[in-house]
Amino acid sequence: MTHSNRNTILFTLLTLSLLLLLLLNISLGSVSIPIKDVFSSLIGGNSTKETWHYIIIDYRLPKAITAILVGMGLSISGLLMQTLFRNPLAGPYVLGLSSGASLGVATVILGAAFLPPFLASFLLSSYGIVLASSLGSFLVLLAVLAVSQKLRDTMAILIVGLMFGSLTSAIVGTLTYFSSAEQLQKFTFWSLGNLGNLSWSSIVILSICTIIGLFLSLFSIKPLNALLLGENYARSLGMNYEKTRLIIILATSILAGSITAFAGPIAFIGLAVPHIAKLVFQTSNHTILFWSTLLFGAIIMLICDSISQLPGSDITLPINAVTSIFGAPIVIWLLIRKRKMMN
Repeated sequence: MTHSNRNTILFTLLTLSLLLLLLLNISLGSVSIPIKDVFSSLIGGNSTKETWHYIIIDYRLPKAITAILVGMGLSISGLLMQTLFRNPLAGPYVLGLSSGASLGVATVILGAAFLPPFLASFLLSSYGIVLASSLGSFLVLLAVLAVSQKLRDTMAILIVGLMFGSLTSAIVGTLTYFSSAEQLQKFTFWSLGNLGNLSWSSIVILSICTIIGLFLSLFSIKPLNALLLGENYARSLGMNYEKTRLIIILATSILAGSITAFAGPIAFIGLAVPHIAKLVFQTSNHTILFWSTLLFGAIIMLICDSISQLPGSDITLPINAVTSIFGAPIVIWLLIRKRKMMN
């Protein structure tokens, strides 16, 4: 079997798996809904029960779409960062965007007592939390972009991003120290991530941000292949390195920042999914890696969301915990398997 045929089969299997998992994700939950009813509701038909149609359209479908957007966005962000910094441990939050978002949310939740009542009530609403998170990410992005214009060394930008992350984490830690138990609980719930609280209007905004980020990422595919052999090699091919670096940072910031704003900081996906795609497709060509990472991100996020719902139970596990518990052993197993194959 040629490499091209193998890739075609893998992409076909991934696409079919994504569609099947989407139906399965919507059918599972505290109330189990037959897949045929799910399919009927999605194509505009009627379910066996009216309540099932309501559950599917108003609750489970938005959550499934959010899971797909989050999985795709974070996975591509991780791929961009790992190639730009040539560091397998780089993730979408390496620039400090997650910490900036956390600082924005922490300032609102933990500092609401010092604000006028009408302003506090707005900022503590779901839209207020999204606004605070977006603003925190945006301020860190501006700082990173300003630094990237001054520094030629890409690794220095990585260090600056980590320092911004440490600084904002320290401020968040100080705020939590002086906060009440109720405020801490609310902030902790946000930091555990949540896919199920988004309205259709919020999903539209998240979709637009994700599409813009992915569109910018598409422009970076050829430069990313050149960057695999180093910055000097990429320059020798005539690549405008500073412009490419700016586009990559901007794409990552839009993807990671918008996802964190709407769903909270979600661990593991951005770090691990690019490695899974590379191990399965056995290539470093970003033309293939882009689409495979996109599909794997959506699939793994749907699986994690299905597990977090604990089918047949009213209990829902934090999505952050599930992504790490489910994903870390898979990556370890794939790396060990790759090592054995090489030996």
